[in-house]
Amino acid sequence: MPAFFDKILRAGEGRILRELSKIVVVVNSHEARISAMSDAELREQTDIFKDRYSKGQSLDELMPEAFAVVREAAKRTLGQRHYDVQLMGGAALHKGNIAEMRTGEGKTLVATLPSYLNALAGRGVHVVTTNDYLAERDSEWMGRIHRFLGLNVGVILANMTPAERREAYAADITYGTNNEFGFDYLRDNMAWTLDECVQRDHFFAVVDEVDSILIDEARTPLII
Repeated sequence: MPAFFDKILRAGEGRILRELSKIVVVVNSHEARISAMSDAELREQTDIFKDRYSKGQSLDELMPEAFAVVREAAKRTLGQRHYDVQLMGGAALHKGNIAEMRTGEGKTLVATLPSYLNALAGRGVHVVTTNDYLAERDSEWMGRIHRFLGLNVGVILANMTPAERREAYAADITYGTNNEFGFDYLRDNMAWTLDECVQRDHFFAVVDEVDSILIDEARTPLII
């Protein structure tokens, strides 16, 4: 019986993987051109993408080139290159899906792809982690890629003042825990004026350990 249910749950998985594989082919087709760019030219791509987005191009259309730019930036800043399976994971996350990745497949690096892409819209991206240590570590570690490409990176930690939180939320990409994001949302809804609020638009989020955060921890209510 478990095998039967597993088969039902995985129905259509092959089709999805084929679609993601096609995206990877397009990303790889840009690699030679982008790897030949100087650091300044690579950084300039962010402004070019933003301009193209403002003129009507969708994030889906920008995705292959944007992913190729992030991969090149990761090579230059961290000495790490996104594998094809990581590109597939990034595309799946951008499309609003859950990407199940095995230990060692580099989930942290995968998150940089949809984070960068959606930050191009200028409405902010939240990267949700399970604890303050990971939030601070990833904002510095993976943040090197984003900062290299001209984006601002913020982090929400437990001991921050409202002013510090507001500044962190104003960044292009903001790292933090589900509890910090959740409590800030509740406090904003209790604020008397908009000036007291710290968060801005809720546009796009990448959730690490999604089963733990949205299922296990969701059983414990956030109470102020």
